[in-house]
Parts: sequence; structure tokens; C-alpha cells
Amino acid sequence: MSFDEEWSAARATATASVSMRLNQAPAPTPGGGADLALNQDQIGAIGSEAYKLHTRLQTDGKHAATATAEAAGALTREGFASGAALLKANTLWESQVKTLVAACANISNGLNYSLSSHAKDEQQLHADFTASAIDKYLK
Repeated sequence: MSFDEEWSAARATATASVSMRLNQAPAPTPGGGADLALNQDQIGAIGSEAYKLHTRLQTDGKHAATATAEAAGALTREGFASGAALLKANTLWESQVKTLVAACANISNGLNYSLSSHAKDEQQLHADFTASAIDKYLK
């Protein structure tokens, strides 16, 4: 059997398996709750913690930079190869701290945007729904 034939057979088996699992998924029940829930308090708390971590990393992540650079310089002047290695480690550390600071900012800003965007979408949907002809039939 050639590779193409084996690949086609494997793909057909996988597709049939996925299709069978999807067909066996339980049907949603009326009023059974949403499959995606947005808890604004929890998301706000996570965003707040990400901002706190961002703020602390900006200062605490760099508190040893000066002492490390001085130690690396002193070791290098005395002819120790570990001075260059310490300087390289410090440079890598600073790079990683910057990456973490940026990631925390990204998380915090992303969650804040999601919350405000969701709130605006909800307001718009509510306004559209109450202004529609459907609203007349529900009263």
C-alpha cells in the first residue's frame, strides 16, 4: 500500500470517528444555560492580578541588575571567565523579565478590552432587541 493510500485511509477513519462523536453530542436543552459564560468579576480579578504582576516585575525583576553588572565587571578585570558568563546571564535575565512584563501587560489589556467590548455588545444587543418588532410580541 502506498503512502497516499494509507494517508487517505487514516483520514477517512479519523473523519468518521469525529463525525460519529459529533452526532452523539447531547442536544441542547431549552433554558439549559449557556455553553460559554463570562464572569466579569473573575475576569476583572485576573486582569487586576496581571497588572499587579506587571508592576512588580518592572521593579523587582531588575533589582539585582546593577550589582550583577558590577560583579561581572570586577570578575572580568581580575581575569575570571565567569565575569563574561555572569554578564551574559544577566543580559538573558533582563530579556526574560522584559518578555514577562510585556506578557502581563498583554493579558491585562486584553482582558480589560474583552470586558468593555462584551459590555458594549450586550448593550447593543439589548437596544436592538427592545427596539425590534419581537419586543411587541413578548409583552
